[in-house]
This record gives sequence, C-alpha cells and structure tokens, in this order.
Amino acid sequence: MEQHPQAEEDIVLTESGRNKIEEELDRLVTVERHEVANRIRDAKDFGELTENAEYEAAKNAQAFVEGRILDLKRIISGARTLSEENIPTEWVGLGSTVSVRDLDYGDDWTLTLVSPYEADPDQDRISDLSPVGKSLFGHRVGETVQVKTPGGITSYEITAITK
Repeated sequence: MEQHPQAEEDIVLTESGRNKIEEELDRLVTVERHEVANRIRDAKDFGELTENAEYEAAKNAQAFVEGRILDLKRIISGARTLSEENIPTEWVGLGSTVSVRDLDYGDDWTLTLVSPYEADPDQDRISDLSPVGKSLFGHRVGETVQVKTPGGITSYEITAITK
C-alpha cells in the first residue's frame, strides 16, 4: 500500500482544483469586494452607524470576503499542483477517480479523491482525509474496504480506478 501524502504536510491540488480556487479568488477580488464596498457606502446613508444593522451586516460581509481572499492566496501560494502523470491508476491516490460498489445495497458510486482544500461532496470530490478517502487510499481494483461512518460500517468494492 502506498504512503499517504498527508505525511508530507504540504498542500496538493489537482489542476482542476487549483483552477477552481483561482476562479473563486478572482471573483472575490474583482466582483464581491466591490459589491461589499458599495453596500457599506449605501448603508452609511441609512443614518447613525452605531444603530445601523445594514452597515453592520455589510462590515461583517467585508470581513468574510477579505478573510477568504487571504485564505485562498495562502492556499495557492503554498500549493503544489498534481500533474496528470502523477495521478495513480494502479491504486487509489490523490487525484484518482474511483468507482466503487456498495456491497450492502448494490449502489455504484464514482468519486474523485482530492485534498481537503478542494473537497466538494456534492460534486463527488471527496477529501483524502475523510472516512471514505482514508479507507480507499492505497487500495486496488477488486479489493474491498470498510468505511466507518456515523451511520455504521459500509463495505465498498473498488471496481475501477482512472485519472
């Protein structure tokens, strides 16, 4: 079984994950930052700032946007992009697209194993540090893994690994 990359303590992103983070950063800097500044300016017209809920909400939004911009810049500056040739297909690793069959219910599921920075369960982009990700990591086609979740233990058979 291959060594889990988390031991390296660096940020590893797939190319699509890096692109998504860069797009979010660009949107925050070019659109949302300006929208929040406009909200603050407009809220000042509503009267006394100490009792102005609109102004407080706009300032909170500004703090969130600026914090997120800093987070994304930190992630991008410290991240290493996983090249296509470094995505494993003989075993499950970071960047691998994995097809599994739930042995209890017979359901098939295809997911991509990614770092926590680009995880998006709604898009089947599963963190390598999640219970599913940890259980699948390093295993091969035909192997069965058991995933301990809050709902109990689920058994998955790995049916395919691709890029």
